[in-house]
Amino acid sequence: MNALNSFSPLVGRILMALIFVMSGFGKITGFEGTVGFIASKGLPMPELLAIGAIFVELGGGIMLIIGWNARWAAAAIFVFTAMAALFFHNFWAVPPNEAQNQMINFMKNISIMGGLLYVVVHGSGPFSLSRNTARS
Repeated sequence: MNALNSFSPLVGRILMALIFVMSGFGKITGFEGTVGFIASKGLPMPELLAIGAIFVELGGGIMLIIGWNARWAAAAIFVFTAMAALFFHNFWAVPPNEAQNQMINFMKNISIMGGLLYVVVHGSGPFSLSRNTARS
């Protein structure tokens, strides 16, 4: 196995997970703001949803980076990212001056979901704690 095949899954997992780890940490340090933002979207139980978001983003992101139960972590983050796209980046329901920015964020989420789906299907690859590749 050449170096590209060995290290690419690890680098890909790190690059995908960084946005979630940083966002999860930011939700901890700015918890009240996160709760307020969730509440502003009309979602119920914003405190509980904020805690869930922290758990999925920070916990799932770390699991994805280290490759421990990466398929489950990627699946959870996939669902979380889909929900975030629908509830927080609904470009079809915002004023025209916000639509392009929200569409960019929506499409960013869709792109990230593609990478997460790849991990769900193919596993974490080499250099992971689980080493849950598609062959196992």
